[in-house]
Formats: sequence, structure tokens, C-alpha cells
Amino acid sequence: MTTIRKEFTLDADPDKVWEVVRDIGEVHRRLVPGVLTDAYLDGDGRVVTFANGMVARERVVSLDEETRRFAYSVYDGLPGAIHHNASMEVLPDGAGGTRFVWITDVLPDELGPRVAELMELGAQTMRRTLGPATADQ
Repeated sequence: MTTIRKEFTLDADPDKVWEVVRDIGEVHRRLVPGVLTDAYLDGDGRVVTFANGMVARERVVSLDEETRRFAYSVYDGLPGAIHHNASMEVLPDGAGGTRFVWITDVLPDELGPRVAELMELGAQTMRRTLGPATADQ
């Protein structure tokens, strides 16, 4: 299994960052505009449309207010995938900012580079929409 991890620190209040991340039906407007062009809630999940036209159906696994963690799984729309699970965590950095952690596991391994490319584009966009990055890790 391929695990892809994106972690960065933002000069932004964790509560404000979480307020954007937790708004899962507006991800295309508030978190990653331009990477996603549409999103809507559908039962226990959501459907997202990427700028390249790809449409993914995601199951919401957890939206934990206490730990500020959102977990989801793509179950349709990632051709060739037999497993996908991801989580985003919004953590205080100890200096008034936010440490953002995004981890995705995907099978088969051959999909790793494609998913990593999408995550890098997403992470770059999040840095712009959530606040200035103070350090990349």
C-alpha cells in the first residue's frame, strides 16, 4: 500500500482552519477552489468533481469536531483503485498557528504517483486559501 503524507504549518487560527475543512459540501469553494469545480453531499458521503473532469464518490468516514479530524474514502471514480482512505487533521502548532496533516493510503501502489500529484496540487491550494504557510515539513 502506498501512503502519501502532506504536512504543513499555517499562520492561521486552528478553529478558523477547521471551520473551512469541516464544511465538506463547500470544499470546492472554500478549501480547494480550482482543484475541485463542484461538490455536493449525497447520503453518507459527497460527490466531488475535479478540474480535469474526474468525478469521485466519497464516503464520509468521520467528521470529528473534538479532534478536528475529517476522514473519507473514495469508493467510485478512482479508476483501478481497490482501496483508498484519507484523513485531514487540523492541529494547533503551539505558536497560535495550525499544523495541517493530510494522509492518504491507496492500493494498488501504481496509483500512488497520480494520487500524490493531486494531493500536492490540493496542498498548494490549501496553503493559499487557509493562510500563509510558515513552514513545510
